[in-house]
Amino acid sequence: MNFREAIVIASRGLEANKLRAVLTTLGIIIGVAAVIMLVGLGNGIKAGFNDSFGKLANQLTVSKVTGSTLGGQIQNLTDRDVTALRDRSKAPAVASVTPTVTGSAVATYNQLKFQASVLGSTPDYLEITDRDLAVGNMFTAAQARSNAKVVVLGANSVVSLFGGNAGDAMGKEVRLGNSTFTVIGVLATNGQNDDAVVVPLGTARAYLTGGTDEVNQIIVKATSPQAVRAAQDQITSVLDARHSIHDPEKRDFKVNVMQNQLDRMTETLGFLTIFTVAIACISLIVGGIGVANIMLVSVTERTREIGIRKAIGARRSAIMKQFLIESTVLSGLGGMVGMAVGVGMTLVAAQIIPQLSPRFGTPTVSWTAVGISFLFSLVIGVVAGGYPALRASTLRPIEALRFQ
Repeated sequence: MNFREAIVIASRGLEANKLRAVLTTLGIIIGVAAVIMLVGLGNGIKAGFNDSFGKLANQLTVSKVTGSTLGGQIQNLTDRDVTALRDRSKAPAVASVTPTVTGSAVATYNQLKFQASVLGSTPDYLEITDRDLAVGNMFTAAQARSNAKVVVLGANSVVSLFGGNAGDAMGKEVRLGNSTFTVIGVLATNGQNDDAVVVPLGTARAYLTGGTDEVNQIIVKATSPQAVRAAQDQITSVLDARHSIHDPEKRDFKVNVMQNQLDRMTETLGFLTIFTVAIACISLIVGGIGVANIMLVSVTERTREIGIRKAIGARRSAIMKQFLIESTVLSGLGGMVGMAVGVGMTLVAAQIIPQLSPRFGTPTVSWTAVGISFLFSLVIGVVAGGYPALRASTLRPIEALRFQ
């Protein structure tokens, strides 16, 4: 019996039990579709993450070390440190330097109150931190120089003071502590710093946090992602000289590289994708068990047929080939349908998810995942059909003909 004849016989066997064949392939279909869909969603999450945080890849933050530095005197970060870091002759890999001061104040509007985190910075703060405005504008350089009492509210303060309507907050006067500020903008929510309200650096010092030249954090932007390491070394060198640091173990400041955190997040997302795909593969394995079960039943039901075929000269290889092909066709059909379902669901998700959550990212079909999942379904068919096929091929003709 040649390969074509084996295909025909296997197909007739499946046609004789269509419902059973469909139910058997269901596990394969679900498994393949789930793998393709989950990989597509994982690609979407990674794309959304890169879009949201990729701009921070060349960002560094400098902050004061808290606690003891092995007996050394801890110095605060100051405006003079900021000026030194802006010197391109000392730090050519540094593109921009943004100081920030932080504090807290009660925001009040028409008897409504909100405990806000106050953040004083420069006009480029939103750009360097990749924050967006829902409405309004950031304060200008002129307003920053004049210590204007203007404020950009965070999303949570708008909810507490204005019922969540950002447009209603524009132009209103809000008290922060003991001073009145005019709302000129509202930050778009990012789910992390929504309690913050942003005011000019000098304004924060004059009215909210105290008038010293101390800064809580310095945000540094390197000239490019490739220059981050050079910028880190130059920042360390400049501040070591300013703070008279001779022992690296006694530094009173620390330089954090955002790229390291982004790399860890990307690695975590990769592990999550692998984990979810592994779970989906369990359904493929369950589908393979279903195929093996049905093939064993098929061997039992067709024992007399096997006996007749062997009695008229069919070889063991022909019997084995027939059942192997039958199980492979069964799982292969399931794999093909699963591919179609998985690709279709991913394409539908690519249309719906960006509208529901733009930050999520657009799911994309991974054709590598499509190919691997289909090949895996074929392998499952061969493995699942192997034992039943071997069992069928080893039946003795006399015993098979006597089977009732």
